[in-house]
Amino acid sequence: MEMESHADGRLDRLDLRLLSALEVDGRASFSKLGGVLGVSDQTVARRYRRLSAEAGLRVVAVRDAERLGQDQWMLRLRCVPDSATVIADALAKRPDTNWIGLGSGGTEIVCMTRPRHPGDHDDLLLGKLPRTPSVVEIRAQQLLHRFYGGPTGWLRKLGALDEKQIDALTPRHDPNATAGPARIQPEDEPLLAVLERDGRATYPELQRATGRSESAVKRRLAALLASGAVYIDVEYHSEFLGYPLAAVLWITTAPSALHAVGQALANHDEIAFASATAGPSHIVVTAVVRDTAGLYAYLSGPLGRLEGVQHVESTPFMRRVKQLTYQHAGR
Repeated sequence: MEMESHADGRLDRLDLRLLSALEVDGRASFSKLGGVLGVSDQTVARRYRRLSAEAGLRVVAVRDAERLGQDQWMLRLRCVPDSATVIADALAKRPDTNWIGLGSGGTEIVCMTRPRHPGDHDDLLLGKLPRTPSVVEIRAQQLLHRFYGGPTGWLRKLGALDEKQIDALTPRHDPNATAGPARIQPEDEPLLAVLERDGRATYPELQRATGRSESAVKRRLAALLASGAVYIDVEYHSEFLGYPLAAVLWITTAPSALHAVGQALANHDEIAFASATAGPSHIVVTAVVRDTAGLYAYLSGPLGRLEGVQHVESTPFMRRVKQLTYQHAGR
């Protein structure tokens, strides 16, 4: 997938390489990032600040619901006209939601739940939403198996970094530390509260927030990351990269083809997320493209040629309301 430079300064190659490097290790120091990218740490810091201000860059810790064995659901909410924006913004403020978009001419909301505690999704699915008069239909599909996404980011598909650079940035876990099972303990909550706001928070900051020693904080964060319970992710506005259009695709397959189709989708450049689901369709994916012509080309080309695909329903996003965090800036 080729990247383009934009005359208005939205993107240059170093911006993309920095975003890609942060996707590999969001906590890497500016000096390490600069060393790998061949620029000074001051240049990295300057670019980081600009991307944060102009491209919505956020580096945050994310709990991996799949690794933690927590249920996740993809929701499709059909709303009364003129109510979807208000409902989507209210959902975006909840800590148990992410990847919220408005589609279908502004009458449909697509939302992924991200439960933090047992019962969170029950509260949303059985409590709040059914009592919202403006929601006229709720379709909920449970996510069963992730083919792509989560700690595996979409930017690597743009090929901005070579294998040597990726290897140099990939965090090395202490071989003497045992990761253990993916589990978050109650005493981890103060640590994660900080990292979910700023995944680059320094160890002294984490020490002050938790009241634990710096060495204890380092060990516990390393164990959480090594176990896969938590990963550091990068949020940004893809339109800054020249890919303003995202669409959710609901794919029906022959049962015997489900896994093969999911694996094939994971290798498509356009796919940022893919998961098997329980419900009317068998796979849900998020495709990121340049424009409607790009979406058509994908639907009629790589996706349309996949053996075993029986039906596809697409929901292009008119507006993305929330990615990993809620940023109230009209997006």
